[in-house]
Amino acid sequence: MKNKWIIGAMLLAICLACSGCGGKAPEAKEDQKLQVVTTIFPIYDWTREILGENSGEAQLTLLLDKGVDLHSFQPTAQDIMKIATCDVFIYVGGESDRWAADALKEAVNPKMQVLNLMEILGEQLKEEEIAEGMQEEEHDREEEHDHDDEEETEYDEHIWLSLRNAEVCCEAIAEALGKADAENADYYTERFQDYRQKLDELDEKYAQMVDASSNKTILVGDRFPFRYLTEDYGLTYYAAFTGCSAETEASFQTVIFLAGKEDELELPAICTLKGSDGSIARTIRDATQAKDQKIVELDSMQSGPDEGATYLSIMEKNLGALGEALGR
Repeated sequence: MKNKWIIGAMLLAICLACSGCGGKAPEAKEDQKLQVVTTIFPIYDWTREILGENSGEAQLTLLLDKGVDLHSFQPTAQDIMKIATCDVFIYVGGESDRWAADALKEAVNPKMQVLNLMEILGEQLKEEEIAEGMQEEEHDREEEHDHDDEEETEYDEHIWLSLRNAEVCCEAIAEALGKADAENADYYTERFQDYRQKLDELDEKYAQMVDASSNKTILVGDRFPFRYLTEDYGLTYYAAFTGCSAETEASFQTVIFLAGKEDELELPAICTLKGSDGSIARTIRDATQAKDQKIVELDSMQSGPDEGATYLSIMEKNLGALGEALGR
């Protein structure tokens, strides 16, 4: 409810600012560059790859600046203005993007291409789950108690961490760009085909690495946004929290359970997320018998990349980290 009031206030401000003395909202100008707005870095980078040489002929916007997490992002009035006047808007479409529906109500371009990537993936989506030993948030337990008779399915929104999902999303992006810029539609299709080959090659590297590993389980002393990745390659996982959890400290029971799994399965590493302080992973390690496991960092790309990084380069690093976690 609070978010709706925030968005509503922003939209009112935009309407007042745009109406001016003439009382008209801004109109898209035909001589402007192709305006493309994306929410998170993976979508931005996929779009940049498909635009290719035409990147200079388009204005490509990334809304979530480095350091801003997907789950805590709230758009500014300027962000909503960019969405309202763009030619193509691409977003994940999960729980964290609920603000997008209100922002799109202010769209002034009747030909705008809007891509909700979770809708595009459809049956390929995975439901949110509480894995064995994973710590539930207090509000999750309360909601489960209050809504037993009206349960609503929640899907894991971290779709970009699957190379196979990325391929489906990129094909949709190429199609949307082609509709918004028909003159270059064939070029966008060609760019997608080239990029799809790179995605397929990296996907094969992941599959070969996992096939060659005797261990098929990873343990994450942190949030766990990697369900799509583990599902792609048949991996089992244990983790402290769900991918969207706001928890920052693990309970004694969670730490002891995960440390016990480390000992039982003789896992060589404990994973943590890039940007985390790694304290939970170290606490789990200290509670094991061996106390010598590696701490391996995985990048979930939820809050922006390092300078010069690309989606593929980050997924290549994650491949190396996953190999360490599996003992390769």
